[in-house]
Amino acid sequence: MINRRQILRGAGSTALLLGGGYLAGWPLRALAADTATLPFDNGERPFVQYPQKRPLLRLTTRPPQLETPFSVFDEGVITPNDAFFVRYHLTLAPPEGLDPDAHRIAVRGKVSTPLSLSLKDLKTGFEPVEIVAVNQCSGNSRGLFNPRVAGGQLGNGAMGNARWKGVPLKAILEKAGIQEGAKQVTFDGLDGPAVDKTPDFVKALEIDHALDGEVMIAYEMNGADLPVLNGYPVRLIVPGYYGTYWVKHLSDINVIDTVFDGFWMKTAYRIPDNACACVPPGGKPAKTVPIGRFDVRSFITNLADGATLKAGTDLPVRGIAFDGGYGITEVTLSTDGGRNWSGTTLGEDLGKYSFRPWQTVVRLEPGAHDLKVRAVNWIGQSQPTEPLWNPPGYMRNVVETVRVTAA
Repeated sequence: MINRRQILRGAGSTALLLGGGYLAGWPLRALAADTATLPFDNGERPFVQYPQKRPLLRLTTRPPQLETPFSVFDEGVITPNDAFFVRYHLTLAPPEGLDPDAHRIAVRGKVSTPLSLSLKDLKTGFEPVEIVAVNQCSGNSRGLFNPRVAGGQLGNGAMGNARWKGVPLKAILEKAGIQEGAKQVTFDGLDGPAVDKTPDFVKALEIDHALDGEVMIAYEMNGADLPVLNGYPVRLIVPGYYGTYWVKHLSDINVIDTVFDGFWMKTAYRIPDNACACVPPGGKPAKTVPIGRFDVRSFITNLADGATLKAGTDLPVRGIAFDGGYGITEVTLSTDGGRNWSGTTLGEDLGKYSFRPWQTVVRLEPGAHDLKVRAVNWIGQSQPTEPLWNPPGYMRNVVETVRVTAA
């Protein structure tokens, strides 16, 4: 996926001042690096390094949007904090002056006892929980849509898997006391728009979803404080659901007795209201609904498209698979473009919301080979052999192909 992957050259790299923002006291600087080329038109991306991050692929600077180089996913099933992708919607992000001691989360609306919770309150007043869960941008892989669609042209790196620690949202809402008639819960963070006409980024969950015991407010990621660019000091975790719901720098929880009609629910992040969330390429859906759970995905991580491999020898092939929370039960691999499939061995199960590693060994005859990988979950869902299309470029999960040559 990446043709040229050269990391920072130490002191010889150039520091670029970007807008004068601050990351936990650091000037918001990105250090210039070399470039990578993603496999679609205008796919060249610079490697840049922000505080707390290794060099990542930059999509935009204001706000910072950073994609994980795909080779990271072969390092292990857990995505390191310094390699985790970054997605913001609003220009004033990340927010300036983040102070964990002063930060508060308001819990208000249709509750019996409004709350104002500090970080210390979360850590000492509630029983902590941990969950390993994938966070994936709705537009992950959007750059591969054909016909091309509007929006950030991402490769396959707008996803990551982490161990999150925090407090179940259910425990907080129960402490506040949900009043009769509550329908939804809205969530807002400290990042905001530069002008009043831009809608603030506010998301909503149905009340039953908010109370399912799995949605949580996290203050740790992989055993450390959240990186600033990933939501420090606290963020919402919605396992199995696309990252649009994972509100960063969480500051406001509002229980409402209506269906929230803010821009980011009523207008944005909506998909065709049908089983495939798709329409014919170039078409428009008759009806839409808010995006929800992940669909099934799987990837080969240790072989790059275009690689030349040694023929007639045992070659390890490995990768990852995941879905929206049913759990992966099978991953199969084809070395002949999908005509024949063979099983692989699944690796450690870190939970139904986690990446599931898989591996196998193949022998390739001399010549060109199209390697394809396909996953199945507990309820029998799998991946389409041809890509599905929708206008916003969401939820791509076609069977992936890695083209290699054995010689």
